[in-house]
Amino acid sequence: MPTIAFQGQPGAYSHLACREAYSTHEPLPCESFEAAFEAVAKGDADLAMIPIENSVAGRVADVHHLLPEMGLHIVAEHFQGVRHHLLAPKGATIAGLKAVHSHVHALGQCRKFLREHRLNAQVHADTAGAAADVARFKDPTQAAIASKIAAEIYGLEILSAGIEDAAHNTTRFIVLDREPADPDPAAGLVMTTFVFQVRNVPAALYKALGGFATNRVNMVKLESYMLDGSFSATQFYADIEGHPDDPSVRMALEELGFFSRRVKVLGVYPAHPFRSR
Repeated sequence: MPTIAFQGQPGAYSHLACREAYSTHEPLPCESFEAAFEAVAKGDADLAMIPIENSVAGRVADVHHLLPEMGLHIVAEHFQGVRHHLLAPKGATIAGLKAVHSHVHALGQCRKFLREHRLNAQVHADTAGAAADVARFKDPTQAAIASKIAAEIYGLEILSAGIEDAAHNTTRFIVLDREPADPDPAAGLVMTTFVFQVRNVPAALYKALGGFATNRVNMVKLESYMLDGSFSATQFYADIEGHPDDPSVRMALEELGFFSRRVKVLGVYPAHPFRSR
């Protein structure tokens, strides 16, 4: 069976994304994002499912630094709705709870529920690990916020489902492979992801991006982040609609390259149906 690596313990939301998008692949838990990248690079896994941004918490910063350097290619994207569940040992009740354990982001995304029930929040490294700890505690006063498969894996009951504050809570994942994909633009919308560094001249970013406007290429994501701790060295991450072989995209990328010190395409892949909603 082919394998797909993810960061976290069994029951993590990345595990859920693997199961829903690649049910024919065996999920491979990894301790860190770098370990998940390396599992694919070394051939220990066929693919990796990596979260890159969340509609509530924003971008996953570590991934932006790893992507350009690990030599892998984005071959797909997956949008996973995040439904937080309150999990506890069998026999526990919401009224009898004292504390809830989870990742800091999950706790922050369920503030209303925690405030309403006056529950003490306990921060853990990840949601699945919190569920595992609560299962080990066997204490009906302790609960976890985690995924539905964490309840299955660790033998916990779902006391309340969908306790997140924001109904739109969604995580975008990218799927990585050792070899690039080359989707047919005629089959549907294609996304291209790349990073670039502009030249150190006035209005360089404005000029570099001008080609996308004049060639009517839709840029749906543009983010900047610091390089090597320098306040003057910035790298930009971008997602655009279109295939690099499209004449308009090709001309826009050529103009980008003229004003940039470095342009690296990270992947060309089919757009997920979520984008058309």
